[in-house]
Amino acid sequence: MNDTRKTTDLFSPVTMGSMALANRIVMAPVTRSRYGEDGVPNELHATYYAQRATAGLIVAEATNISAQGRGYAATPGIWSDQQVAGWRSVTDAVHAAGGKIVSQLWHVGRFSSVDLQPNGEAPVAPSAIKAEGNTYTADGFVPVSMPRALETREIPGIIEQYKHAAENAKRAGFDGVEVHSANSYLLDQFLRDSTNERTDQYGGSIENRARLTLEVTQAIVDIWGSDRVGIRLSPVTPDAGNTPPDSNVMGLHGYLIQQLNTFNLAYLHFVEGATATSREVPEGVDMDALSARFNGPFIGNNNYDLEMAIERRAQGKIDAVAFGRLFISNPDLVARLRHGAELTIAPRESYYGGGAKGYIDWPMGNY
Repeated sequence: MNDTRKTTDLFSPVTMGSMALANRIVMAPVTRSRYGEDGVPNELHATYYAQRATAGLIVAEATNISAQGRGYAATPGIWSDQQVAGWRSVTDAVHAAGGKIVSQLWHVGRFSSVDLQPNGEAPVAPSAIKAEGNTYTADGFVPVSMPRALETREIPGIIEQYKHAAENAKRAGFDGVEVHSANSYLLDQFLRDSTNERTDQYGGSIENRARLTLEVTQAIVDIWGSDRVGIRLSPVTPDAGNTPPDSNVMGLHGYLIQQLNTFNLAYLHFVEGATATSREVPEGVDMDALSARFNGPFIGNNNYDLEMAIERRAQGKIDAVAFGRLFISNPDLVARLRHGAELTIAPRESYYGGGAKGYIDWPMGNY
């Protein structure tokens, strides 16, 4: 390992789109549930992200594009002026520490509760198919609610929510944005035939089910330019309601990636397997074959350690590697990996909720 650590280029600068990164170690979006009901970032969050600014790129935790897009209490938003001002304090702190940070734009779709929706309305989804599981509200965990299917005439309004959030991310000083089309949330719900039973131009064929992700991407590229827009995909992740993968993973995501290539995006951030659980994939699915279809920089994600990252980088299978949970308790993760220092493993109870404890109090090493 010592020899490969010295020879790998994971710790060397790289450019993704027009973003010049100090290294190929990416901080994945990690929901920490430490925001008030207004979803406004504050000094605590600025400190947290600045501590981790030695990552080549920080993908900020999934951020609600609208009040309708919210599915969990204590998560941040980027639809109001107050939220924009709060995020500006975060991006300023990260930039002052020499880092780069992008905003991950999030609409949860069906995985929400009427308790979290404006005026107690039903969550929206491609089809009226209820998810399994519970979500977190101000009153604790409750079952997710039955969603209603979006009308075709409402789709432009959904795209407008993404556009507004993308404009706000620019006002907030982010270096770019990441389209969250993963983990069984709204855009992924449109992609999968297990959650999309529509009969209009957004349902049925692979081309129709991919339409919303591509239209959202186009709208955001129009605002940011393709060189500052990335996208996250998770072809087989069953999270957020135990959503089954699409019945034709290779066909669907092969087509989607082919179409994404026309944008010349800054990067593709790919969950290889089931997010945060397993790298196993269903029979007939080949993650490397899918990722190889993308023409730009490719960020591998899911249960990596340094040895695996070095090996897959040497094989040309990834251009960068994203770590999530390791950044929780190792704010100086890049230095620890580079120098072979011991890594701290955060207890699960520190992941979500609370204040500074388990959030900004992890020690840094001397290198």
